[in-house]
Amino acid sequence: MATTSLQSLHQAFLHRHHRQPFATIYNHETKLTFLFKPSKSTTKYVLFSNLSSSSLATTPTSTTAATTSTTPSLDLLESHLSSQDYRQADEVTRRLLIDLAGESAQKRGYVFFSEVQFISSDDLRAIDQLWRTYSQDKFGYSVQKRLWEKSRKDFTRFFIRVGWMKKLDTEVEQYNYRSFPDEFVWELKDDTPEGHLPLTNALRGTQLLQCILTHPAFDEADKGEESDEEVMEESVPKGLEKGNERKKLLEYKPNYSF
Repeated sequence: MATTSLQSLHQAFLHRHHRQPFATIYNHETKLTFLFKPSKSTTKYVLFSNLSSSSLATTPTSTTAATTSTTPSLDLLESHLSSQDYRQADEVTRRLLIDLAGESAQKRGYVFFSEVQFISSDDLRAIDQLWRTYSQDKFGYSVQKRLWEKSRKDFTRFFIRVGWMKKLDTEVEQYNYRSFPDEFVWELKDDTPEGHLPLTNALRGTQLLQCILTHPAFDEADKGEESDEEVMEESVPKGLEKGNERKKLLEYKPNYSF
């Protein structure tokens, strides 16, 4: 399959709004079928399933018409990051990955994990470098990769570490997934979790995120870092080392819908 480069994205707007009235996605992790229905806005979707609305995180929606109608580019990403508009920078990053993944992803409106290989290393590194530059090395895919490896490549531990899960106010230590977008942190503060941004939609599982973190673009990112023997540090609850408490944590069915 031919790859798409950032240079080509500057030359034409995308034409990917001619979709079927409904799009059905089967989540293999939860064994549930999700039905998406476009609203009047071309970037907003209503989610239908046999789960209650309270158990599902809010689906991403466009917050400004300007970002939606503008072709994603490194310049646009840098503009949002330099002004610390991390919410819009995250949206531009999502759209960049879709465009760079190729024509099928553009028509579909999201990236399959198998399409990450078609994104060039130079493009991914450029996106990552912008995130790191304008966050004082707190955000970015290479930062997330380092933290994922420190979490022994366990996504539950990783999600807690980067703040994508929140601790519940219960007697037993338990966690649940944050709702998009209100429960995520869109500011660079001292207490903002390292690696919190950019977000990766894992509604269809964690394979997409894993393929991004293991992309050849970041093969050199973890040089000089601590060994995997020193993985569990301050940001991961000690109780997760115990099998019985870990089991309680995993009783929550994954719903990675950010």
